[in-house]
Amino acid sequence: MSRNLKLVITSSRILASGSTDPSPGTIEIDNNGSIISILPNKTSYESYGFLERTQFYDVGDDVVMPGVIDAHVHLNEPGRTDWEGFETGTKAAAAGGVTTVIDMPLNSIPPTTTVNNLKQKIVSSKGKCWVDVGFYGGVIPGNKDDLIPLIEAGVKGFKCFLIESGVEEFPCVNEQQVRDAYERLQGQKIFFMFHAEMELEDQKSCEILDDQTYPSYIYKKFLDSRPKSLEYNAISLVIKVAREFPTVRTHIVHLSAANAINIIRKAKSDGIPLTVETCFHYLCLNSEEVPLGRTDFKCCPPIREESNREELWKVNTTVKIALLDGTIDYVVSDHSPCTADLKQFDKEAKDRDFLKAWGGVSTLQFGLPVLWTEARKRGCSYHHLTTWLSKNTSKQVGLDSKKGEIKIGYDADIVIWSPEEKFKISADIIQFKNKITPYAGKDFYGVVKKTIIRGNIVYDIDNGGVIGTPIG
Repeated sequence: MSRNLKLVITSSRILASGSTDPSPGTIEIDNNGSIISILPNKTSYESYGFLERTQFYDVGDDVVMPGVIDAHVHLNEPGRTDWEGFETGTKAAAAGGVTTVIDMPLNSIPPTTTVNNLKQKIVSSKGKCWVDVGFYGGVIPGNKDDLIPLIEAGVKGFKCFLIESGVEEFPCVNEQQVRDAYERLQGQKIFFMFHAEMELEDQKSCEILDDQTYPSYIYKKFLDSRPKSLEYNAISLVIKVAREFPTVRTHIVHLSAANAINIIRKAKSDGIPLTVETCFHYLCLNSEEVPLGRTDFKCCPPIREESNREELWKVNTTVKIALLDGTIDYVVSDHSPCTADLKQFDKEAKDRDFLKAWGGVSTLQFGLPVLWTEARKRGCSYHHLTTWLSKNTSKQVGLDSKKGEIKIGYDADIVIWSPEEKFKISADIIQFKNKITPYAGKDFYGVVKKTIIRGNIVYDIDNGGVIGTPIG
């Protein structure tokens, strides 16, 4: 038996690569943080007498799964670190079983639209990351010549907006600018992402909606300002252009409108290299239950009706589940926090304005339990969770040769959690900087016990929470 071991984990429920159900096993991790062996049975500490007690963990019946890879996170540093930063954001990730996050090109200042801006972001992250962090680049008007240098500098993909982003330094692009970017990206392994909302010329702007039917503290006023048609318009355009550039991987971020699923499914069946994500909040929340003035529920695209939510899970009258049949490839947080005043939480609920409050939901720390609480009602398995949260996201961002599965030779990025145990989300357990979330006060199944990054325990619920030093 190798003595080059850093950590040994044994459990009655390990979900190793290639398995559809958890089974008893033992994972051996070497000093480099890689998985070197997966034994098909539980073992005891006595089998590893040369190890310290702190190197051997029998976690009983807790589930051992690949760490979550959240491929859509806004950490906002530098420039808007009072909204979120690398330290608080990655601590929240660690507390939620997330072992890798990919940071969006906005809302930091400057945005990640040039190599120099990317370097500033990397410098600002040094010594602050509790989990591994990757970066996306952005496509904005006038920066098409920056795309290839950004690829060479290591970005994992590019994002653009087809509607105003909400921040001045990251303007949206038009169809010609989209085509220019596609031309630059031909032959590259990188993928091109779209915030897929788009107004047509005869549609009233989201920003100047003048309907007086509802007061501004009622969520439906905001919901009516961002109809499903905006997403359908944008996705239709994206698919049309993507057909002309079949060597470029295309991706739709944070799908909320279920009426677009059929055209997405058709595009995929036609061979367009198209992938799609949705978010925890679209699968787990609905517009009918948004309380008056609760602007923490506001995001773009919006959380929609219960009927729409069910359509994301089960399409039309068939038994197909959009996630299960691959139409939706994975689930992310789109963690997009801000300060309390931008959510207008410095005002009474009746004085808040859904149209003017910042749009973004904070979920990073709670994605696994939030999704599991809904998924377990629908007979979904742990294998489905790892597919949506780890395997498919790692493949999307090019990390699937070393992350996203419990597999020999892979990084020992692991979450250990109790799926039957319930907990309540409250401010005292929240690790992200601004403790505003629509999940506050709600009960969820799935308590994260330990998070391990390359063989290093960075979160231990029984040992003070986030522990050690930043190693991401």
